[in-house]
Amino acid sequence: YEVISDEDAELIHTGRIVPVYSLTANLIQRSLRRWIKSVIDEYVPYIPEILPLEIRQKLRLVDRVTAIKNVHFPETQQHLEAARRRLSFEELFFLELGLGLKKKRREIEEPGISFTRKSELLQRFVTSLPFQLTAAQKRVFSEIEADMRNSRPMSRLLQGDVGSGKTVVAAMAMLLAIDNSYQSALMAPTEILAEQHYNTLTMLLDGMGLQVILLHSDMPRREKDDALTQIRTGRANIVVGTHALIQTGVEFADLGLVIVDEQHRFGVMQRAELKRKGINPDVLVMTATPIPRTLALTVYGDLNVSVIDELPPGRQKIITRWVSESRRQEIYNFIEDQIAQGRQAYLVYPLVEESEKLEDLKAATEMAEHFQNEVFPHLKVGLIHGRMRAEEKQEIMERMKNNEINILVSTTVIEVGIDVPNASLMLIEHAERFGLAQLHQLRGRVGRSHHRSYCLLIANPTTQEAVQRMEAMVKTNDGFEIAETDLAIRGPGEFFGTRQAGMPDLKIASIVKDARLLETAREEAFRIATEDPALVNPEHQLLKQILREKWQSNLEMASIG
Repeated sequence: YEVISDEDAELIHTGRIVPVYSLTANLIQRSLRRWIKSVIDEYVPYIPEILPLEIRQKLRLVDRVTAIKNVHFPETQQHLEAARRRLSFEELFFLELGLGLKKKRREIEEPGISFTRKSELLQRFVTSLPFQLTAAQKRVFSEIEADMRNSRPMSRLLQGDVGSGKTVVAAMAMLLAIDNSYQSALMAPTEILAEQHYNTLTMLLDGMGLQVILLHSDMPRREKDDALTQIRTGRANIVVGTHALIQTGVEFADLGLVIVDEQHRFGVMQRAELKRKGINPDVLVMTATPIPRTLALTVYGDLNVSVIDELPPGRQKIITRWVSESRRQEIYNFIEDQIAQGRQAYLVYPLVEESEKLEDLKAATEMAEHFQNEVFPHLKVGLIHGRMRAEEKQEIMERMKNNEINILVSTTVIEVGIDVPNASLMLIEHAERFGLAQLHQLRGRVGRSHHRSYCLLIANPTTQEAVQRMEAMVKTNDGFEIAETDLAIRGPGEFFGTRQAGMPDLKIASIVKDARLLETAREEAFRIATEDPALVNPEHQLLKQILREKWQSNLEMASIG
């Protein structure tokens, strides 16, 4: 309740829709409200309109003065909605205009390479595959090929759920570059993943007479020098590596195509460095972390997006169960049963690789010993974690692949890039400590063959959010649905784990709730970017000024996307 004193002054605080502001020490709502009201009455009439009239008329947006008045002190609920819609549109419009202009500038200023089919290389490759390409793979490759044929540098994001066959599509793009006498580079975030890509590409391209090379920081000196020579002289057609690829001393003869995998793990600067190793090479960014369309439009707004939205035939739906600690014995019996049928299992512990503390590793090591000695003494239990040297990890994975290990106890190092078709069971301990995207990635390590596969989550969630994550995992196997849920639970800033460097902050608009508005804002912004890419028209001068303020110096960075 509020005590009413002077009737006139009170009209700010009562008998209307009242703003509630964030406060800090020694500030009270009534004072803040009074000050803001007087500022609005005094100065708002002088605020300039910044959106072109045609856009306001077309989309029926209220003018800026009315919007600012009504977002603080709305006359009615309808006035409030209209004000919020106008200001949200404005924020999204300037975000998309920045992205649109960058995309245009890149197309105008950067001459790229036009790749065309010179020989039967691609056709020979597709014919040699032991499987048929899915319709989605064919569609996505034709989008990539159209970009590569164009004389402007390609900037495309390739999304596909775990196991949808992105590597085959990437290999086809690389062959198109090789057909035009250019080299390709594939950069992956971890040595395990780089090694995995190297093995897959070597196997896929076997018999094509091509040189595929692996480069990572742990290589013996002589091997590394040899690799660097092959890259410099152009004998290496395809170079796969970690961020070792962007170090000084790595020189390409003719780099025409750059592929970045799981790109959210690389900084903008690292991608820029790799791009500089060639002269405006085409860039393909791949991710198995499905990004909801609305987010792809904002964060990768200057990239074209391709989606592989079907799994190869024969891939099984993974049965996911959320089970409580009390049923541990049942779970162990189930693991036992799966292994008796010739399958293998993963047991994952929630240690974040970047900060694996020694006591955490001790827990994983002790668990591995506990399983080996007390729970499954007659089975072979292995252990893999982030503190191991690359060769040790590789050796463990080889043994897992050859079915010499029945149960692999692991930290999250297996999250991306481990492929053991015979593994049919994933048990995740303390699943409530993992994010949704991570749980989905871990689940994708099983279900890679015709065997029925299971993902068991042992969790005791204490927050509503953690409960929602467990429910989402049980409900769906679809990565895009998982991503939408994740975005709704955590909000966009958190979704990326890091704030996107250089992105203007959204104060009013919500990427989740304003998805339709975002699409409209993008259309309008990209139309202006196409018609007037340097914003030289007199009616666009104000847009130019506001854009500079909002983006500051970050327009350049975003072209690396």
